[in-house]
Amino acid sequence: QLQASGGGLVQAGGSLRLSCAASGLINFSIYTMGWFRQAPGKEREFVISIAWKGDGTSTADSVRGRFTISRDNTKNTMYLQMNNLKPEDAAVYYCAAVRYQSALQMRNSLRADYWGQGTQVTVSS
Repeated sequence: QLQASGGGLVQAGGSLRLSCAASGLINFSIYTMGWFRQAPGKEREFVISIAWKGDGTSTADSVRGRFTISRDNTKNTMYLQMNNLKPEDAAVYYCAAVRYQSALQMRNSLRADYWGQGTQVTVSS
């Protein structure tokens, strides 16, 4: 029900835009949405989240100032704009959706009702 796309290979300092399209979710606009990532040998970690109205976000310190999240509830789609990418940003990125949580709560709980399949981001140095 969540389809992530937009990953690829980029040089350090470059940019990528990920998308997450939701299908089959009843009332996409009530879900808080977020991005998580998992690098080889590491645990899945929170990246960034956005509240259902789009008026609240929470951002991991490691990406603050470089990554921006947005959503278009008319298209049932969420976006992640990644700028100034670093080699340590390389990972599989997963989008997620959760109800009844704020953007900050999603960050703290690491919980989601739905997960996307992941899209690979590779950053060359």
